[in-house]
Amino acid sequence: MTSMRHTHVWTDAVTRPLPSLNALRAFEAAARHLSFTRAASELNVTQTAISHQIKGLEEQLGVQLFRRLPRGLLLTEEAQRYAPALRAAFEQIAAATEQLSASGAGGALMLSTVPSFAAKWLVPRLGRFRAAHPEIDLRISASLRLVDFAREDFDVAVRMGRGNYPGLRVDALFGEVMFPVCSPRLLAGPKPLSKPEDLRHHVLLHDVDVSASAFAAVPQAWRLWLERAGVHGIDVERGPVFEDSAMLLDAAAEGQGVALGRSALVAADLAAGRLVKPFDISLPFELTHYLVCPEATADRPKIAAFRAWLLAEAKAQENSPGTPGRVDRLRDNP
Repeated sequence: MTSMRHTHVWTDAVTRPLPSLNALRAFEAAARHLSFTRAASELNVTQTAISHQIKGLEEQLGVQLFRRLPRGLLLTEEAQRYAPALRAAFEQIAAATEQLSASGAGGALMLSTVPSFAAKWLVPRLGRFRAAHPEIDLRISASLRLVDFAREDFDVAVRMGRGNYPGLRVDALFGEVMFPVCSPRLLAGPKPLSKPEDLRHHVLLHDVDVSASAFAAVPQAWRLWLERAGVHGIDVERGPVFEDSAMLLDAAAEGQGVALGRSALVAADLAAGRLVKPFDISLPFELTHYLVCPEATADRPKIAAFRAWLLAEAKAQENSPGTPGRVDRLRDNP
């Protein structure tokens, strides 16, 4: 007799009770090895535990699964049909689990940041990130708009502010200072730019990337810098206004005027000679760059890898010669 009395009547494939996972694993291993002993060794349990699991499974299913012979085990006809389906199910679970783990360690990483940070600071460093983490595809959305992690498909964001981001994992990257930058061509010519007072003969360039947030009004940054330099009588309201700091710096590099550049964003252009710093007078910038992400996902492998890399790059920048580190604030901030 190979059948037993059924203890359940199953009518719904979704809601019907299923055997325990441990019992199914015990049966699948024993069916594959035709041995309770080898199944116990594979699953790191005792042979008695395997025997109890199989007995309970047979009682729950209402069928006999093994013929116990003096020299070993044989699968019943029911078990011969059941074992391959069960093995395929475990293989699907393993494949799905591996795929899920891979998506946590690699795959696409969605980053939101402002255009200027992406263009002037992040993009020049991406080669090092790809070399360190070829398994991660970084996808960058450059916008001034703040993302909502609860509603949008972003993993991390780089924001400028004062660090008050409730519910998010927050890592400070670096602060900045601001100072005039211009094309090398403006240092010579009919009205050479040799001292701060000479700015009255040149076009002042402005941006609203973050200056409005940091200084309450776009011209305020120039006003504060000129006061620090001891220069008066220059109309800070004049000059074109750009929506993005990267556009501002490109305009300055083309000789269209003098911009107040932020230290992190102008470093590459200064090193390449596209821009020069005519005066050694700096203005602390009120906002700091932060890497933020939801607490619930902050320790996922690909996010943790990007955070570690970005923090290392930020530290390397602050420790590089001529780069200001932590800056003093113009006033206390919450």
